[in-house]
Amino acid sequence: MTAGEGSDALFAAPPPVAKPVEKPTQKPSEKPRKPHRNERVPAVERPVARVAVDVNLAHLDRAFDYQVPELLSADAVPGARVRVRFAGRLVDGFVLAREDTSEHTGRLGWLEKVVSPEPVLGEELAGLCRAVADRYAGTLADVLRLAVPPRHARVEAETPPERPEPCAPATHGWGAYPRGPALLEALEHERPAHAVWQALPGEDWPARLAEAAATTAVGGRSAVIVVPDRRDLDRVQAACAAVAGEQAVVALAADLGPAERYRRWLAVARGQARIVVGTRATAFAPVTDPGLIVVWDDGDDSHAEPRAPYPHARDVAMTRAHRDGAALLVGGFARTAEAALLVSSGWAHDVVADRATVRARGPRVTAIGEDDRQLLRDPAARAARMPSVAFEAARAALTAGAPVLVQVPRKGYLPAVACGNCREPARCRRCAGPLALPSSHGDAAPVCRWCGHPDAAYRCGACGSPKLRALAVGSARTAEELGRAFPQTVVRSSGGGATVLDHVPGDPALVVATPGAEPVAAGGYGAALLLDGAVLLARPELRAGEETLRRWFAAAALVRPAGEGGRVVVVADSSTPAVQALVRWDPAGSAATELAARDELALPPAMRMAAVDGPPPAVADLLAALPTTVEVLGPVELPPGTKLPGAEERTEGAERCLVRVPRTEGRALAKELHAAQAVRSARKERESVRVLLDPLDPL
Repeated sequence: MTAGEGSDALFAAPPPVAKPVEKPTQKPSEKPRKPHRNERVPAVERPVARVAVDVNLAHLDRAFDYQVPELLSADAVPGARVRVRFAGRLVDGFVLAREDTSEHTGRLGWLEKVVSPEPVLGEELAGLCRAVADRYAGTLADVLRLAVPPRHARVEAETPPERPEPCAPATHGWGAYPRGPALLEALEHERPAHAVWQALPGEDWPARLAEAAATTAVGGRSAVIVVPDRRDLDRVQAACAAVAGEQAVVALAADLGPAERYRRWLAVARGQARIVVGTRATAFAPVTDPGLIVVWDDGDDSHAEPRAPYPHARDVAMTRAHRDGAALLVGGFARTAEAALLVSSGWAHDVVADRATVRARGPRVTAIGEDDRQLLRDPAARAARMPSVAFEAARAALTAGAPVLVQVPRKGYLPAVACGNCREPARCRRCAGPLALPSSHGDAAPVCRWCGHPDAAYRCGACGSPKLRALAVGSARTAEELGRAFPQTVVRSSGGGATVLDHVPGDPALVVATPGAEPVAAGGYGAALLLDGAVLLARPELRAGEETLRRWFAAAALVRPAGEGGRVVVVADSSTPAVQALVRWDPAGSAATELAARDELALPPAMRMAAVDGPPPAVADLLAALPTTVEVLGPVELPPGTKLPGAEERTEGAERCLVRVPRTEGRALAKELHAAQAVRSARKERESVRVLLDPLDPL
């Protein structure tokens, strides 16, 4: 190679290199590519979801913001059930709202999954749950568990049936109450009336509630009726179906089963039914445009939720009526001090009948010792469990061909026994609980009422005697004694271990029932015997007198009017204020007197009170965080073996302190208690403390 050839070869241009052809990533005619399901692409519209996470720790009781992937944006609607990652694990939650931005300055987590796009938590229901949680110093997660039932996927996919519009009631029976027609007029014209209704003796109260609900529904709004138990639920549902149509009414109860309960709850949430009847959780029913909230027999302890934060159906109904501008009706044969406070404060009107109507509709009530001639005929009437006047009333009613109701406050055979020699109360050798005899069989061994352990070889710890005697008589023993006293008469038992009867025929019979299990008799009872009144009134409870009157009025209301021979005999001293209220049939006056007494003694409902339960160090730690202006009562020791929420085993040595403030400071007290619980949960304290606002029995 010559030099010239070499230089030319060195400086010659290199041969061209073929470049790879770049393929277009997307043709102009194609649609934009959808992101892969594993890709995290934020939603184009409102990419932030505010989520109520299912975590019941007080220091985490707030909504959290999460980014919404575009793939889940259409389903992540407000009210939908979702799953998010919280503290490293997947938890359930509800979408409260969708926002454009978040106030959180850090990095947001992603919405992991939309469990169901069904909007089960609407804005109104979420606000109600938040208000109830704040009132009871609880967490939103706890209230949501009470308000929203568990999901059933198959039910959500079903095609809901068509439901007809409710019918208007042809007539109504509210004319017996001077303010009754005005109440129905307010419901018809969508005015938020608040009323406390005192039902007349013998009143067909399910029919009256059905008329009020149908009047509200025909006007275009929804009605919610809350009753204590399933027996009342069945009666009210039947009455509403008779007035408004069977398909226009939905009944909600815990014993329906998960699928049927969720099916009915969805029908209410989707606006298919305007009349809803149910037990305490029904106060949260997600009806569309609520116009009437009813609570029947608000003194029944079934209205108090036994799970945290322990709300009462009456307070939930009041909160909802105030928030939604709905009417509120609190009714019953008796009246609580809380209902009396609503009337005395002017927040609610009194719906009662005049005295002439009450006397015409009520039975004749007889107490022990109200007549000297009664004591002359039966000198032992004050001490007898069933004096001669009670036997005479029962015999007269049976002769007239009517059934007789016998109310016995205790269930079982002999619920309390003592040594037959020294009268020392019989106690269990394992847990020191009270012993009881379950039956009349001679070989029946006494059984402990606390631990259930039988003691076949019982001997008195004081004198060593094996003999037992009765301290109290239950419904089973009462039925046995009445069967011997009236050998030719049918004896039926309801409650107290026996089957609870809903209805009994109007034939002559003795019906022995425990409180709350009294069946309705066709045509009414000819007489009612209310036994062991002194035992009921002597209970060491704040509401002993109020609860006794509620039980008595409920039983006496089933008796025929005095003009038809109806009679009630209450085996209690006639000088007792509660007995006098029953004789006069004046539950409103008795409730007003009870409220005045509690106001003087600074007891609920005149004051807001909270019970704080737990181990002594934990209770003291929580109370130390409260302001010094609150009044603390106690501590007192709780019954042995009390199990506190969050504790794996029963807590020994637990105590209770009471905190009370004026009613105007009740909201501030709930806020302070919640803040104190939040501090304890943030510190991960191991010992749990239970906080109950407005407990039924603070003692």
